[in-house]
Amino acid sequence: MHDHQRPAYLDPERPVEERVTDLLGRMTLREKAGQLFHTANTLGPGGTLLTTPDEANGVRTAEELVLERGLTHFNILGGDDPQEIAHWHNEIQELAASTRLGIPVTVSTDPRHGMFSTPAAGQAIERLSRWPEHTGIGAIGDPALAEAYGDVVRREYLALGIRVALGPMADLFTDPRWSRGYGTFGEDPVTVSAMTAAFIRGLRGPGEGLGPSSVAAMVKHFPGGGPQLGGEDAHDPRHREQVYPGGLARLHQLPFDAAFRAGATQVMTYYGMPVGVPGWEEVGFAFNRPVVTGLLRGHHGFDGIVCTDWNVVESTMLEGDVFDAHGYGLEHLSPAERLARALDAGVDQFGGDDCTGLVLDLVDAGRITEARIDVSVRRLLREKFRLGLFENRRVDAAAAATSVGTEPLRRAGREAQRRSLTLLKNAELPASVRGKGPLLPLREGTRVYTEGLAAEALAGYAEPAAAPEDAEVALLRLHAPYQNRGGTLDEWFHGGDLRFPAETEEHVRAVAAVVPTVVLVYLERPAVLTAVAGSAHALVGDYGAEDDALLDVVFGRSAPRGRLPFDLPSSMQAVEDSREDVPFDTAAPLYRCGHGLAYAPESASAR
Repeated sequence: MHDHQRPAYLDPERPVEERVTDLLGRMTLREKAGQLFHTANTLGPGGTLLTTPDEANGVRTAEELVLERGLTHFNILGGDDPQEIAHWHNEIQELAASTRLGIPVTVSTDPRHGMFSTPAAGQAIERLSRWPEHTGIGAIGDPALAEAYGDVVRREYLALGIRVALGPMADLFTDPRWSRGYGTFGEDPVTVSAMTAAFIRGLRGPGEGLGPSSVAAMVKHFPGGGPQLGGEDAHDPRHREQVYPGGLARLHQLPFDAAFRAGATQVMTYYGMPVGVPGWEEVGFAFNRPVVTGLLRGHHGFDGIVCTDWNVVESTMLEGDVFDAHGYGLEHLSPAERLARALDAGVDQFGGDDCTGLVLDLVDAGRITEARIDVSVRRLLREKFRLGLFENRRVDAAAAATSVGTEPLRRAGREAQRRSLTLLKNAELPASVRGKGPLLPLREGTRVYTEGLAAEALAGYAEPAAAPEDAEVALLRLHAPYQNRGGTLDEWFHGGDLRFPAETEEHVRAVAAVVPTVVLVYLERPAVLTAVAGSAHALVGDYGAEDDALLDVVFGRSAPRGRLPFDLPSSMQAVEDSREDVPFDTAAPLYRCGHGLAYAPESASAR
């Protein structure tokens, strides 16, 4: 029986649409405007609410955002203690509950489970289980594993109060220079589609649709962020253009098709400004009506939430540097005019921005109708009801400290790290430390010279050697090259040349001339490994792995099972001659997507 003493929207027994309609009808325009913004907030000391603005990151206090501006969607920045994050969640929910209508907050986050961390695209937390980057999940290539990973993320996020994952990235890694490629599932459209769908199913959890035990996926970056001019990234306003020299715009949408079939309810558009695509406007995707309304809403039939990438309306600060408004193609417009253009295009929500007053001004001026605002607010409220936020406003902060990063979850992440490792080369040596045969796996107890691995990591695997001349084998760990071209964004988004510096290639050559050498390389990007592979006796690629996961494979405690999730180009010239939107387009790649060697059954190391 319904409780007629309280508003219908607070009655969990009523249908979701009835609750949405009731709540929407009670809201003022100011309260509606607050729903349209999804901005960042950070933790104060001990997980308290921010009481003074974080000016270095353009973050206002929680009280201003919730009480004065009416926001109820926040992307949590920072925080590395699970109990403090959960406590912050409860504090901000209490603040939201004190407002006139008590609309609960939806908390989101960029990825936090990988090995690579950047304040602009994902912050790893040591206290959670640690997994390879999504290219590593693509290297494993098992949808069941991807779904299990999504389920782990779901459970750990739920304990912290996080209900929206800003991902997965359904983009295709078709240009090896792209600095965001490590967050994708790789280059192959079939694999990326399968992994994207599986991961979303894991986030959703049991049942057919979103529920109180779900984490919603904000799949990104529609219509595919990979094919950017020269392989650069549109976070940098010097590199606005997204291009399709191969005419394959439709190919980049295939993983989104899979995401929608898997039940994705939120989509993020990218910054890029498409150039030369028939029927598309040459403005950023957030303002591109043919893309958002015509393609996403129309062709794909998507009726969920469309959120812009961060700060397309107004500029902000990020780590003390100005982050300009990324309103590509519309830089000449005022923030209010850009906001109106995005709403006209079909966008529901603005990532990073919090300019609620502009919405009021636009409605007051007759530029945007309140009915148009209602369309988006209805979608946003519907998601809150589906996720059960009105009935589940708090999490157990004390339990969060023990329910995330548990040993079983850490074991699962570590096993995924091992499974993703890709054996690219394993030369036959006439008299290796194992006797005749491939160099890997090594015998435990081998005298090993290392660079790039923690010295203590060798304990239990090998005897350390002080120099190559004293060793039986050398282990050299490298990081895929990138260039810092002078800006903060270059520190966070690794782009530029894929060749190792000449001195690095010469050093590998010199060590390998003295002792059989294994090169372990973190493939954050598809490095040009031609010279390194020519010198090394064995070559292992990883996509984010801890030292002991690598050593388990090197010493045969685990078998290498990963397969390359992208081509490895043979030269930088081949990369520069390739087309940004076409997969597998570099001439004569050194190793093809799907390449990966295995150990012979009899080659397990003596232990």
